[in-house]
Amino acid sequence: MAAGGKTIAVNRKARHDYFVLETFETGIELVGTEVKSLRQGGVNLKDSWCTIDNGDLFVKGMHISPYEKGNVFNRDPFRVRKLLMHKREIMRLYGKVKQEGLTLIPLSLYFKNSRVKLEMGLCKGKQLHDKREDMAKRDAKREIDRAMKSRSRG
Repeated sequence: MAAGGKTIAVNRKARHDYFVLETFETGIELVGTEVKSLRQGGVNLKDSWCTIDNGDLFVKGMHISPYEKGNVFNRDPFRVRKLLMHKREIMRLYGKVKQEGLTLIPLSLYFKNSRVKLEMGLCKGKQLHDKREDMAKRDAKREIDRAMKSRSRG
């Protein structure tokens, strides 16, 4: 994320379920009430994914809560939203997704200056044993940190 940015939401489940090979910053097409809802933190990226249809990039399954004061201007919380990226980059991603069986997953949503940006990852799915291995590494690191902390106090 660049300077002048404020994180809105992070998809923690993505890094647990996938190996992130590459990350990309994309713009996202929103309406006014959705931006106001984002400013209040009303978004869920947990079960969202990105697809490429007819040379355009879309995010699906992303839930943006309806803005309370938006009344008739509110849109469907789960509507498909277009992502903004250069055509050349989209076609490169399309090739990788089709040939290598990779997936495009939203990793985080943030404000960059006054614009809303989505960080998207080119990901490869983890098997169950990979997830267990990551959990074991995390636990080992936590134990080492605890031991170092207690030693430094002593």
